[in-house]
Amino acid sequence: MNVSQIADLLQSQGYITEPAVSMAVYLSMQLKKPLLIEGPAGVGKTEIAKVMARAMDTDLIRLQCYEGLDASHALYEWNYQRQLLHLKMVEAQGTLSGQTSDLEEEIFGEKFLMKRPLLQAITHHRAPVLLIDEVDRADEEFESFLLEVLSDWQITVPEIGTIQATHIPQVIVTGNRVRELSEALRRRCLYLWIDYPDYEKELAIVRGKVPGVSQKLAEQICRFMQELRQLRLEKTPGIAETLDWATALAALHFDHLPKEIIEQTLGVILKDWKDTRTAQLSLSELYEKMGVVSKLEGV
Repeated sequence: MNVSQIADLLQSQGYITEPAVSMAVYLSMQLKKPLLIEGPAGVGKTEIAKVMARAMDTDLIRLQCYEGLDASHALYEWNYQRQLLHLKMVEAQGTLSGQTSDLEEEIFGEKFLMKRPLLQAITHHRAPVLLIDEVDRADEEFESFLLEVLSDWQITVPEIGTIQATHIPQVIVTGNRVRELSEALRRRCLYLWIDYPDYEKELAIVRGKVPGVSQKLAEQICRFMQELRQLRLEKTPGIAETLDWATALAALHFDHLPKEIIEQTLGVILKDWKDTRTAQLSLSELYEKMGVVSKLEGV
């Protein structure tokens, strides 16, 4: 599979791509190295993993990172309730004595093992796409542990032994730069930065993802979003918010974007009261920059 075929695969799954993205995905697959994707929230980092899984006809396994995430939540846990129930059933049947070692081996067998995302990926029957999402939200200690797993692709469960991957997962790691990642993790991965889309790309995404939106409305939405991102905002809206807005306006049966409707629906694209206030104060200027005032006069 070459770079152009990767681009076609992504395109066929509805992902509006560009050469840098296709090349990064191709090299990641060829070199069998994780791909670290950084960029602002809502620009399509996670979507790459989803699209890759569909394009490769394999499963997507997702590890959502958060502060306090530890190995047990990422690797495995024992199903203590089920183990206890099993012990009570054995005791009730009167077969507990003389079989302690066999019973211990049984209750710490795989049927009582709750596989979390990393172990699921390692034991999967074919190479899945493993999405390690927002890794910068996890603690640095977890990052170090993750490096070890990505290097060896094996996990030791004391009660069972070492489990080694038979099929190496295709790994996508995403981050929003909440904190700086370690140099060790960066060196372990290939790197891709995804920024906010330009007008033409955003318009193509909206037209592809929201078929019910008119051409005129889609153009005006994308123009407004391009101008809105130039403001000093706490949480700049990404393409995800653009799609939500386009879907909402299409559902309301608008075929153009009146100024009053923008003001009434700012809550779809802005999620911070300071940002909403900033946009409201700049609304007339933003609307003029869209270049649609004269077009909409008399509409």
